Amino acid sequence: MLKTLAKSIRQYKRESILSPVLVTLEVLLECMIPLYMSTMLKDITDEPTMSNILIYGAILLVMAAFSLLFGILAGKYAATASAGFARNLRHDIYYKIQDFSFANIDKFSTSSLVTRMTTDVTNIQMAYMMIVRVAFRSPVMMIVSLAMTYSINWQMGVIFTILVPILGAGLFIIFKKVDPIFNKVFKKYDALNESVQENIKGIRVVKSYVREDYEIDKFDKAAENVRADFTRGEKIIALNNPLMQFCMWTAITMICFVGSMIVMQSAEEALNRSDLMILIVYAAQTLSSLTMLSMIMVMISIAKTSADRVVEVLKEESTLTDPENPVYEVPNGDVEFDGVDFKYSEKADRRALKEIDLKVKSGQTIGILGGTGSSKTSLVNLIPRLYDVSKGSVKVGGIDVRDYDIEALRNQVAVVLQKNVLFSGTIKENLRWGNPDATDEELVRVCKLAQADEFIQGFPDKYDTYIEQGGSNVSGGQKQRLCIARALLKKPKILILDDSTSAVDTKTDALIRKAFREEIPDTTKFIIAQRVSSVEDADQIVIMDNGTIAAVGTHDELLAHNKIYQEVYYSQNKVGATAQTLIEQRKEDGNGKA
Repeated sequence: MLKTLAKSIRQYKRESILSPVLVTLEVLLECMIPLYMSTMLKDITDEPTMSNILIYGAILLVMAAFSLLFGILAGKYAATASAGFARNLRHDIYYKIQDFSFANIDKFSTSSLVTRMTTDVTNIQMAYMMIVRVAFRSPVMMIVSLAMTYSINWQMGVIFTILVPILGAGLFIIFKKVDPIFNKVFKKYDALNESVQENIKGIRVVKSYVREDYEIDKFDKAAENVRADFTRGEKIIALNNPLMQFCMWTAITMICFVGSMIVMQSAEEALNRSDLMILIVYAAQTLSSLTMLSMIMVMISIAKTSADRVVEVLKEESTLTDPENPVYEVPNGDVEFDGVDFKYSEKADRRALKEIDLKVKSGQTIGILGGTGSSKTSLVNLIPRLYDVSKGSVKVGGIDVRDYDIEALRNQVAVVLQKNVLFSGTIKENLRWGNPDATDEELVRVCKLAQADEFIQGFPDKYDTYIEQGGSNVSGGQKQRLCIARALLKKPKILILDDSTSAVDTKTDALIRKAFREEIPDTTKFIIAQRVSSVEDADQIVIMDNGTIAAVGTHDELLAHNKIYQEVYYSQNKVGATAQTLIEQRKEDGNGKA
């Protein structure tokens, strides 16, 4: 875990090293000051001159000033190192997520990834700042103070040596108990963030169904779960302070008692009164360093859980990788499914796709119909290699998609998914996701093909109109057309429309398909649709049923022989359904003439 996290320090190694070095110098000076004061008191007592006092005072002032300077610089470098480390960590997580396949993304929820990049990274940042500064300060101060104590009187040093392991054992037990609690807390944080995310994203639905009270109650329960677990953890951690206070005052009491006995019995030969006062100072320093160390342990205990969650993302390897010698050129838009089986997870019992065989020639239009859950989307997701097949192969341009460079393949396969996503920015900026170098003329051309230019021209700012996050200020149909235009800008060899015209009227749908036939005849087009009218003029129509291809044919062929297609067609065309009913009735009456 530490090795993985350390990779994110990078350019902040200098600050990460300087901070503990400066802290060490600060602590050495702090520990030398009491010893120096002891020497000063003896000398001033023996020779109480003003020059003596001024010299010792000046030296003390210089030592204190350098200690302060080292402390300030250590704090500055610690803050720079921790903030930079957190920045790099967020950068690494974000870039790692960008490389994830759909299978990797399915493993982590959106809310969980957001929590890991915000709350978890913040916890790690705070712990790192404590480690590079306070975590070095506390052990160094404890070791030096103990060394100074032994140099003054070994009997006093034994007191510390006995108490420190007792305190350490108590801290270990406390943090052993609290670690599993924080593991649960952050999982509940994910649920809390998910509740917030869902509520804000679906606020229109919440208000239309008057479910505000229900959502508030759901959020309160999630927040209460987080509070309850945090309270349990904090109650256990709270034992740390009384344990520290007990050990501190026990040590000081024993030093005062044992030290006083030594002073009286040895007539200040083994230990004098000024040394006793210095020992009390070292006792306070040693035990205060342990107090700080215990605070660090609290922070580290929380951060450890966060670090485990962050490292889980950083260590996650994409299920899709490029081959050693990838193919960078896609010859054409031919697509072939050869004995394809597919499961979303290796552990899954059910196959999403079973025994798929399909050949599509470049430039053809393929319609795909099927009921909900028939795996239409799963089928087309395999073409740009958003997932890998479990068995068989998918070929594009006669080459297995697993032999291509992933970026090169996806640049030639444009996909308009079921959930159309627009990003905050102007219409131009959204369209140029398809081609960052596209000219304004190209933007207008693809928007005309997608039947989007007309409504864009109706906006006051036209193509410079600002799109709100998620495209909330445009209608569903307008959003779909903008997404189609964006896909066309890629000039792909294969275009996949996953139910991407469901929100447009039939006339606009027909105009879009007409533009496709006339303007991009060499592009292979896969159109998943719910309306028969959207695919009836396709070269081939694929009927999906429970993860298998039930039939393939033209509109006329399927209407004549396929029951699934007939049911869909007649349910969407009432006139046709009535005519079909009359034909069947006449056949039953023995009159085959319609």
